[in-house]
Amino acid sequence: MAPNGEHQKSTKPPPSPSPLRNSKFFQSNMRILVTGGAGFIGSHLVDRLMENEKNEVIVADNYFTGSKDNLRKWIGHPRFELIRHDVTEPLLIEVDQIYHLACPASPIFYKYNPVKTIKTNVIGTLNMLGLAKRVGARILLTSTSEVYGDPLVHPQTEDYWGNVNPIGVRSCYDEGKRVAETLMFDYHRQHGIEIRIARIFNTYGPRMNIDDGRVVSNFIAQALRSEPLTVQAPGTQTRSFCYVSDMVDGLIRLMEGDDTGPINIGNPGEFTMMELAETVKELIDPKVELKIVENTPDDPRQRKPDITKAKEVLGWEPKITLRQGLPLMEEDFRQRLGVPKK
Repeated sequence: MAPNGEHQKSTKPPPSPSPLRNSKFFQSNMRILVTGGAGFIGSHLVDRLMENEKNEVIVADNYFTGSKDNLRKWIGHPRFELIRHDVTEPLLIEVDQIYHLACPASPIFYKYNPVKTIKTNVIGTLNMLGLAKRVGARILLTSTSEVYGDPLVHPQTEDYWGNVNPIGVRSCYDEGKRVAETLMFDYHRQHGIEIRIARIFNTYGPRMNIDDGRVVSNFIAQALRSEPLTVQAPGTQTRSFCYVSDMVDGLIRLMEGDDTGPINIGNPGEFTMMELAETVKELIDPKVELKIVENTPDDPRQRKPDITKAKEVLGWEPKITLRQGLPLMEEDFRQRLGVPKK
């Protein structure tokens, strides 16, 4: 069996984009589509892409979990366009690059509508690959550490195939992303599409949904409201948290580089849920209690990226530690919850 990345050479070259590309006098901008661009990571990616004056950014988002508010500073900007669009419907549009982020990524949202989550992952990715094929665009998929399931290998490297329950309550997301990766490689091998796959691990920062059920946003929101921090039993399960600016940097480097991926992008600093709760408590309100609650099914016991490949291939590693990143997120949550600092 050849490992995942060895069939990277493909026979068919992709179609060339607009003939204006080759014009002597006309220097066209890079047109970039970001699906899910009104979401947490998507809107930070848009901010970074818009800093480059040669980029025109088009966001397609259905606002299922994203919010127009995250993009308010770009609305009306001449290089920015916002389309209310659900990726499960085809999109006809001329672009050079596609960052395909659209998908509910927190258990509360994807369990609320598992069928929609599967459709977004499968039909949405098919539609975006069809678009990439028609216009010769390069496409980056944000896959997830969830493709490793509850891993039997620690830390997880990109050649680990995973340990996933195909019929559990989280499977719509885990298996959906696994199929999305399969589709990406099949379009790459069969049609010569330029693909990039990022497997992103837990990410945190400003603009996260406050009640999205993810552990960092939960703890910060609870501490600010002086509620007990609810730690899922046993509290010894680990996660690794990457600050959103580091994540965006990794995604752009992957898109601009020559490796198809998959590449793990995450912070290898590993914390137990108890340690995270203690850190948030110490930072925000030393008086709040910690309360152990029942766990959700299929919750992975350990999660830690091996980022050797990202370091070697992209020259990327995270810079912001959890202790540096949490106060930046706290400040954002204080503003949104209307809780001034004492």
